[in-house]
Amino acid sequence: MPGNYRHKTTSVTLINYHFVWIPKRRKKVLVGNVAIKLEELLYEKTSLLECEILALEIMEDHVHLFVSCPPTLAPDQIMFRLKGYTSRVLRQEFPHLLRLPSMWTRSYFCGTAGDASSETIKKYIANQKTR
Repeated sequence: MPGNYRHKTTSVTLINYHFVWIPKRRKKVLVGNVAIKLEELLYEKTSLLECEILALEIMEDHVHLFVSCPPTLAPDQIMFRLKGYTSRVLRQEFPHLLRLPSMWTRSYFCGTAGDASSETIKKYIANQKTR
């Protein structure tokens, strides 16, 4: 795992978050071109936030994201920025999403790697579509 650490002038960190969030009313809208565009937007925005996506699975009614982040970003700020950005762009590009009162619910799940290894979490996310 030494290659996964972030080295800065005065710190060395390894901060990985597993996020799960859902569209408003758990509607099954994350399919086809919406899912493809959402994936592009998440990679784009995480890159701007200096985060690295370790695993991503977009289900029709929820999103799993395992991401390595710098210590300067709190989990709530990461979610605020990802949800806000993706909601705005997706609703502009796909008018049928405007029927939802908002793209995403305000809630989300966030877990740290904790006792589980990064590989365990990556496998869990990859196996979501086979459940």
